[in-house]
Amino acid sequence: MKLLDAQRDNRAQCYSVMTQMTVREYLAFASVAHGNAGGISGQRDVLATATARRIRKRMISDLANGAILPPLVLGSVLDSATYTSLDESPIENAERIVRELTSDDISIIDGMQRTGALLAAVESNPEVSENPLRVEFWFTENTRAMIYRMLVLNTGQVPWTLDRQVSVVYSPLLKEVRANVPSITKLINPEEKAGRRVAAGQFRGDDIAELYMAYSLRKTQVDVKENVSDEFSRLDFVDNLENPESQKHFYAILEMLASLDLAFSRLDERPPRGDTPPKWSKGRNIFDSQPARIGYIVALSTKIVGRPGANNAPDIQTRNIKLLQQSQHSLLDRLNSMNEDELSDFLRLDVLGELLDRRVSQVGRYERTVFSEAFKVLVEEDFALDNMEPCWRAA
Repeated sequence: MKLLDAQRDNRAQCYSVMTQMTVREYLAFASVAHGNAGGISGQRDVLATATARRIRKRMISDLANGAILPPLVLGSVLDSATYTSLDESPIENAERIVRELTSDDISIIDGMQRTGALLAAVESNPEVSENPLRVEFWFTENTRAMIYRMLVLNTGQVPWTLDRQVSVVYSPLLKEVRANVPSITKLINPEEKAGRRVAAGQFRGDDIAELYMAYSLRKTQVDVKENVSDEFSRLDFVDNLENPESQKHFYAILEMLASLDLAFSRLDERPPRGDTPPKWSKGRNIFDSQPARIGYIVALSTKIVGRPGANNAPDIQTRNIKLLQQSQHSLLDRLNSMNEDELSDFLRLDVLGELLDRRVSQVGRYERTVFSEAFKVLVEEDFALDNMEPCWRAA
């Protein structure tokens, strides 16, 4: 491997490190990530359409004849000390960092199709493994910088969907959640057989990714197939990411969500009142629902960041989140002092159950509206309500 250049992106807070290596060296980095759909859950796999197969077949043939591919792009989120070392000596430390990376540290940002073609070309013609290849590494200290880099600088390509953009940083995002949100007791891998929430404080990793999009867009109806080429969605993402504290705010809101989930869960299963559906018999049932989590995240993020297209100044955002944290802390003190009967009367799950048991079209959309309006009331009332009935009936 030969390091060609290392440049700091002062706006996105990233380092771009261009290297030249053999196909064999690249595949030692990327083959595991490629086999694992880019190294993260949700990454677009190798396309299987007839056209894509024909183009890939041509690419394999060209590689055997010595064709040079455009640079492939790998991304990695570094710990703070390692990232800071790049400021001290970019070239020397960048080369050391690249050599010390493992496949577990890497996500394929741009090059899934070409990596598949390289694997096939080497299998059919081992001599291809010694062909030269340019590989660009993007090193960041946090996922916010990586997302900003993709949304703003990754132009001129086939537009990525929002879920694909977030999926590229799925693994580092979850790592940061584990480090910054102590009230989340377990992050569930949706691919595991036991991938089901059985207690408060447990959340699926893919649900966290959707909550991140809801926070960034301040929308309850997060269309995960929406193209980033939708300029308003792109701008909402970028405007929010422009505040360096935005990622911390997301983790703070997530911590508030998990803390409230744990407090509600003190109400264990109760006999249903009247015709109340049994699914609303525990306090935990509220945030068992992804629409409830999204409604909560959107209500708080709108208060903190502002409505889409009208972001608050960074100092106002910081002030707003501190006020929300103080208000919810007062509510948590009240909830934790209640016995089960008092907590049951506060939550009014029978009212919520009746509202959500209605036969409506587009149940998911209806539930998101109910919870969004509910938690908007909670925020407007500074978490100082006598019970949750005014929230549940707000929709």
